[in-house]
This record gives sequence, structure tokens and C-alpha cells, in this order.
Amino acid sequence: MNVLVIGGGGREHAIVHGLSRSLRVTRVFCAPGNAGTAELAENVAIDVGDHAALVALAKERKIDLTIVGPEAPLCAGIVDRFQAEGLRIFGPTAAAARIEGDKAYAKKLMKHAHVPTAEARIFNRFADAKAYVATRDTGVVVKAAGLAAGKGVVVCPDPADAILALERMMVQEEFGGAGATVVVEEVLKGQELSVHAFIDDRTIYVLESAQDHKAIGEGDTGPNTGGMGAYSPAPIATPEVYAAVERDVLVPIVDALRSDGAPYRGVLYVGLMLTAGGPKVLEFNCRFGDPETQVLLTRLDTDLLDVLDAVVDGRLDQIDLRWKPKAAVCVVVASKGYPGRYESGKVIEGLQEAAGMPDVFVFHSGTKRVEHLTVTNGGRVVAVTALGDDIADAQQRAYRAVEQIRFENAYYRRDIADKALRSSVRAEA
Repeated sequence: MNVLVIGGGGREHAIVHGLSRSLRVTRVFCAPGNAGTAELAENVAIDVGDHAALVALAKERKIDLTIVGPEAPLCAGIVDRFQAEGLRIFGPTAAAARIEGDKAYAKKLMKHAHVPTAEARIFNRFADAKAYVATRDTGVVVKAAGLAAGKGVVVCPDPADAILALERMMVQEEFGGAGATVVVEEVLKGQELSVHAFIDDRTIYVLESAQDHKAIGEGDTGPNTGGMGAYSPAPIATPEVYAAVERDVLVPIVDALRSDGAPYRGVLYVGLMLTAGGPKVLEFNCRFGDPETQVLLTRLDTDLLDVLDAVVDGRLDQIDLRWKPKAAVCVVVASKGYPGRYESGKVIEGLQEAAGMPDVFVFHSGTKRVEHLTVTNGGRVVAVTALGDDIADAQQRAYRAVEQIRFENAYYRRDIADKALRSSVRAEA
């Protein structure tokens, strides 16, 4: 089969890597791809937003299955476009992807389906939002309702900070139209957990657990990013937690989407907070998480193409997901200044040395080739992922590999997966 992966980040490199190991795959194409995907696939310089060109590419290269990585083309209706052309594609329709693309819609849907989540108010006028926040004596979370590349969520311990965040989103339009409507919700306390599930409208298949680190700074401090690292499995994801998530979150939300005329088919990512009152939904994403994809797919022992095919064809109930008896840890190496301003074009060294280490995978996030050199081309540059006998072993392997990678102004957190190690110690005690 010829397959096409749409996107150019670490998530897409991990997907390309997984597909390249399938005996059923003839050729892999990636649009636009990066320096890492170029080693496993044929990169095609087409922007993810150019749906007409992507459809033409799929027809020209006789693509048997297309996999969409990022949320923006999904929310913009690329699946609908491909399906209208008779092309097979993995991902939800625009109506179903709205669960990520419109946080206000997602909140209303959760309330209707009785899915546990933070109490929230929705505003489309700055004056109304400001007046509401001014009455609060505790902190809130301010969320841009639209897509903001993972940066549209601001946790504000002080209501005064929330007013500033609202002004940035609604008045200064820092996130463009994504901040025209905002969600203001209570701050939930607990640990975050990422749960992914394959869904083919009626069958739900929950994947192994993962936990990511969104904050830029060690100790989970500073502004949120697209993700600075992840690990799998997550010790806090007990069987009881998973049972509650499936029963109270996944089943009712999939039913609610179907009832709303938006049957879901693809992968659904649930960001959760494990509170004292049980798991509560922070957000839904209509695609694989990044960097969770890197740790999940390196642990997956089932042919990835078989799984994606089954979802598209509506026969997920015939698939058996097998997992390697290993743990995985991913450490993201970023450009200093991210998630704010940063410089690109820095020469990267040590990639081959790191990738040559046992059970280590270097997934490119923001890179490109300039002649014979690989240079930085984004805020998150590479996501170094390692397998190990347990989290501690995987963490050590990942950081030994990270130390091999060098470029000017490289930055990475040094505490990725420490939370898992502390959880394991408490469990043993």
C-alpha cells in the first residue's frame, strides 16, 4: 500500500516510523515532512492547509490511505474533502473534530452528556468576561475557544492575571480569531493524564496510558507549550481510573457526538485531571498528542497500518492491540525562547550518535535540511524517545541520548518522568 502522512512534526515522524515497519506498506509520503521523515519517506512540499493540492497528490501517487497528524486540517474539513473524492483517510470529519476546534462547543457537549469537567462560563465579549472574573476571589483558567497551537490555555492563580489573559486574547487578538470566544473555568487540582482511544463510531479501543509535561520549566513551571516530554505507562493510570474514564467520559461523549450528527472515527485524545473527586476532562483533541505519540507508538507491537485500516473500515472490533513489555520516556529538545520568540537555522550535531544508541529513537519536530546539514526550524526541535525495562531505565537512556545532541541555544527539561518515579516509590511504600 502507498500511504500519505499529513504534517511535519514529531508526531508525524513517529507515525511515519511506525508505518515504515509494516510489511504491507510499499511507499510512504509525508507532506510537508521534516529532515527526519525524509529518511523514511518521500517528503512533498505541500502545506497542510492546501487541501486541493493534497487531494491531487493522493490521486497522482495512488495513495491507498492518508493519515492526518495535526488538528488544523481536520477542523478545516480535510477528511470531508478526501471522502467526497472517494479517497480513504484516517481522522474525524470537521463536525466531529469540532470537539477540539471549538472549546465552547466541547464544554456544552460535555454538560449535555454529563461528562465530568471543570465548571465553566463562556464569553464572546471582553467586557462580560472581565466583569465575571472581577467578581472571583480565586484563580481561574482562561482558554481561547479556537485552535491556538497548544498555547491558548492560561492558568491564572490571581484573577488580575486572568483579566490580562482575556485582554491578550479578546482585545489584542494574540491568537487571532481563536480568542474571539473564551472559556473561563475553575482551576482543577491533581495530576494530568493523557488517554488516547481509537474509535470507529461505535467501537472504542483505549490505548496504553501516557503522561506529558506541558510547562516549559522544570517542576511544571512557566507557560504551557505543545509538550516538553512524556512517558508511558503512567503509574497514576490505575485500572480503576481507566474504567472510570471509559464509562464516564469516552462512552457518553462518543454517544453525544453521534446524536449531534457527528459520528467519530479516528483517534480521540482526552486530557484529564485526576482530582480528589475522580477524573475530570480538561480538553479533547481530535488527533494523537505530541509528544505522547512518540512514547505510545514506540511501545505498540501491533502493525500500525492494520489498526488505522480497521478504524477507517469500521472493523476496529477485529483488532487486538499488543504492547511491548517496555516503558518509554520522551524528552523534547527545544530552541531557547520557546514558546515565545526563538531563532531558527542553527546547525544540529549528534543526531546519528543519539539515534544509534540501543532502543533510542530521535523524532524530528522542527528541523529541515540545508544542503548536507540538518538545522533547526521550529520551537520544538527533536523529541528523543527511549525504551527501557521500566521508567527509570527508559529515562536514563533518553537523557544519555539527549546529551549527544548539540545546537546553539538548545534547551530541555531535566525532570521528565520524575513524577512517574515518585509515584512508583509511593506505590511500593
